[in-house]
Amino acid sequence: MPHPTQVVALLKAQQIRHVRLYNADRGMLVALANTGIQVMISVPNEQILGIGQSNSTAANWVSQNVVAHYPATNITAIAVGSDVLTTLPNAAKILVNALKYIQSALVASNLDRQIKVSTPLSSSIILDSFPPSQAFFNRSLNPVLVPMLTFLQSTGSFLMLNIYPYYDYMQSNGVIPLDYALFKSLPPNKEAVDSNTLLHYTNVFDAVVDAAYYAMAFLNFTNVPIIVTESGWPSKGDSNEPDATLENANTYNSNLIRHVLNKTGTPKHPGLAVSTFIYELYNEDTKPGPISEKNWGLFDANGTPIYILRLTGSGAVLSNDTTNQTFCITKDGADPKMLQAALDWACGPGKVDCSALLQGEPCYEPDNVIAHATYAFDTYYHKMGKTPAACDFNGVAAITTTDPSHGSCIFPGSLGKNGTLVNITAPSLNSTSVDSSAYNLHSNAFTSIVLIIEIFISVAVFL
Repeated sequence: MPHPTQVVALLKAQQIRHVRLYNADRGMLVALANTGIQVMISVPNEQILGIGQSNSTAANWVSQNVVAHYPATNITAIAVGSDVLTTLPNAAKILVNALKYIQSALVASNLDRQIKVSTPLSSSIILDSFPPSQAFFNRSLNPVLVPMLTFLQSTGSFLMLNIYPYYDYMQSNGVIPLDYALFKSLPPNKEAVDSNTLLHYTNVFDAVVDAAYYAMAFLNFTNVPIIVTESGWPSKGDSNEPDATLENANTYNSNLIRHVLNKTGTPKHPGLAVSTFIYELYNEDTKPGPISEKNWGLFDANGTPIYILRLTGSGAVLSNDTTNQTFCITKDGADPKMLQAALDWACGPGKVDCSALLQGEPCYEPDNVIAHATYAFDTYYHKMGKTPAACDFNGVAAITTTDPSHGSCIFPGSLGKNGTLVNITAPSLNSTSVDSSAYNLHSNAFTSIVLIIEIFISVAVFL
């Protein structure tokens, strides 16, 4: 993992306002202090047995991981475990106790109104999920689900659901069309119709959310809202995972963000946006399993985008509109001598016009190798058509969506002060496609924290 301060710098640069942690890492919570970023922390699965059997253990956990950091760190929710019912069945019988004990500790600290408690569930516990109106939870789990939903209802909390249309598509043996899983536009005759309600479904995501609402209603719970605590699409896979591609990952996440931000809602609840966390912020290069397991991230360890989300018309989720506005900057901690060598190459053999860096010109200040190299790198990057390979410079450069322009120094690709796009002519390229091999993953081990981005949206469940 990058250092917590680097993680938070990325979150701030990308204007990410909500984040979910898979644990309650102290370094991350300290780094997130005074940022205003809303944080969902988690009780790791391996701690549930202890907390579910001891009120005092739960109180100690809340004291160390919540009270010690709140309100400087804006903790808004606690996820008790993840997919416990499907991955840790021996803990299922005490899961509700764990929820109640954590809640009791929050009440004792007078934090129960500010911080909600729930547990993320896999959507696989929903059986007969289409048509959604016939959906119900796996009945063998009802002895846990009924008291859990009672708890969520009584505390004003929400059902946390992990939804992966990628896996639904992969496991459907061709029944689910790829376009239906990716939120792509469908002709009316290709939409899925619930024969009971006659509601039309244009994507897997909405169908699963509504199936969960109907499954709760089947158990007589009709006022527990849903937030999606994980959803995404892998950008790379094994030979038997042909649809884990950069293009499909980009399409899914871009369409998901647009769908949520437009507050389309679902056919059962039109206009009620479903707050959603994107899995995940970083690729996990050392994670075991198939190649796809390592490649769900939006960024690599250096904060370089794995792909550039297509978000035109969806508001500022990431810095600016990342469809066109990407920049090449010097990498933090880069060796000054290597930067100088790269700067000399860019302004020489690289044929970058570096006249703006001369004394008295707009980009002369600040007069240091980092600032000058950033201008030269970005100019070369745009000159070469913004290909990933054009922003490397022997490893001292990185792509960003944050505009490095400053004062009267306006960088290529920037909208500038007057909103006019500043650009330079790029040479003709033989191909506009980007090979996934251009996005080489680095060897940093991702072991301590996994972050999930939440699409920034205000809905009632967060009030």
